[in-house]
Amino acid sequence: MGLKRRIFIVLFTFSFLLTVFAVRMGWLAWSAAARPVTAGGRTINELAVRQREQGIELDSGRGHFVDRDGVRLTGQIQWLPTLFPVRDLPEEESLMKLAVLADMSLDELKTKWKMIQAPFALEIENKESSKPPIGELPVGVEWLPYMKRYPEGTSGNQWLGYVAQRPDVIRGLKIGQESGRPFPIQMQVGASGLELSMDRFLRGIGGTRVSYGTDGKYRSLPSIGTRIRTTDNPYYPIQVQTTIKEGIQRELEKLSQAMKVEEGAIVVLDARQGDIIAMVSSPFYDPNRIQIEAGAWSNRAVKAEAPGSIFKLVVAAAALESGATKPGEMFHCSGEYNRYGLSCWKAGGHGEISLEQGLAQSCNVVFAELGERLSQAQIARAASGLGLSRKIGWHADSFMGGEELRQIDQEEAGRVFHPTAAVDGGVLAQTALGQRDVLVTPLQAANLVVTLLHDGQLFSPRLVSKVKYKDGSTMADFPVKKSGRAPGISPKTSHQLLVMMRRVVTEGTGRSMRSSKWELAGKSGTAQVMKLTKKLNQQWFIGYGPVSRPQYAVAVLVQNRPAGSRHLATDVFRRVMDILAQDADMS
Repeated sequence: MGLKRRIFIVLFTFSFLLTVFAVRMGWLAWSAAARPVTAGGRTINELAVRQREQGIELDSGRGHFVDRDGVRLTGQIQWLPTLFPVRDLPEEESLMKLAVLADMSLDELKTKWKMIQAPFALEIENKESSKPPIGELPVGVEWLPYMKRYPEGTSGNQWLGYVAQRPDVIRGLKIGQESGRPFPIQMQVGASGLELSMDRFLRGIGGTRVSYGTDGKYRSLPSIGTRIRTTDNPYYPIQVQTTIKEGIQRELEKLSQAMKVEEGAIVVLDARQGDIIAMVSSPFYDPNRIQIEAGAWSNRAVKAEAPGSIFKLVVAAAALESGATKPGEMFHCSGEYNRYGLSCWKAGGHGEISLEQGLAQSCNVVFAELGERLSQAQIARAASGLGLSRKIGWHADSFMGGEELRQIDQEEAGRVFHPTAAVDGGVLAQTALGQRDVLVTPLQAANLVVTLLHDGQLFSPRLVSKVKYKDGSTMADFPVKKSGRAPGISPKTSHQLLVMMRRVVTEGTGRSMRSSKWELAGKSGTAQVMKLTKKLNQQWFIGYGPVSRPQYAVAVLVQNRPAGSRHLATDVFRRVMDILAQDADMS
């Protein structure tokens, strides 16, 4: 075989193999492009397009909250014009319309658009709309429906909480329930309130994203356009049904602002079973712009404070139960107790005064004497029987997956006696006035009233009644919880205290409420505290109404009031009850 023939055969063989390889690669590219090549079912063509798509999240897929009647508390659609990164900006005429819509100058809009490297939503007025505004937008801009979790502005519903990005939490979570993929590290999770305590239910299984197609040079591709990817699941996102009545919550927030309650809380409980109807904390917070150091996100309705004279209800219960006093017993108040530096708030004293009058007039001398008659154990037992010195919000040691669940975040237990303090006559007398080491939360104070209304039956206030799937079926129920009657509070004692609370309004420190829409009963309280060497008062009023058929139990705390100032808590309580009466008339 000649040299030329051998060279020809080698070249022909090489060419043949090269041709076969090229055909094979072409066939693979054509056939595989339409065939899923990833665990998620994506094709090569889809992956190639995705490399040229600029995406943005419209909805994280997180579950939402509703009130007891189904009114949404989180989640509102807002349509916003969204800029996508493109190389060539549209003509100035169309840009000018967009600039006017976004309240920007033409140059500002151009500069902003050229700088973005990812889709960017423009802020516009009237953005909280259920439908996109009518009108064409330039190429590279789309009206998109964003899920806004919280309304703009501040509110007093710190019980709801807020979400935040917490990579440390995400790393500890299990693989996504159905998707088989890890949760994205940038996913927002609950950071406080119900957002935190219900987070295990709210996480969902995927959100909604939109992408806009461009080529490798960021030029728009009309043939691709906008693509929406979402998780179509009949069960998610879930819905958490709270016990809150949204209308009452908002009215009480307006009231708190109108009456200039700068620091404090209002708690309204359903008198029938202790459910939380409204819970307002001041100062208000903005869940969209959390400032940790400022502390407004903290829920003061579940923080323990010195209760002052509302604690006299506990002491009266302990004294009646133990036989240390009896209805109708007479005391003498000269204005001074003559021991431990204690005195009555009324100069010159009340003179001869009965037990019932002593509670109505909030006489310090009567209750200092009762305190010294009682033992530490007797006072502590009555307090425990009325739900004090422990967390009372709905909880389960093991719920569904076996984990502990407490519905109410940040709740404090409070206390009656300091665990390390030696208790003598002075400590007992001061404790009986709701001072010294006594701490009570507004939630506990309102629940104390519910307990008396149920003859000593203690409830665990709920903030959530159930969790529902997207299709309306129930995922989890949170039944009403009763702790049983405590041995320290009998039906007879409960009834006697309720009658005394009515006298507070008819002839005592709550006389200003005699003109209210409902007949009311309650107890006022003022505790002296020191803040930065300044003497201030914590003002309280707790009670219920209407007396003939109780519907609501309410606790009001107004914190850090100047010494000697009017009792704002009493005024707020009366206005709260008028709002509740009006709501009942409209129902």
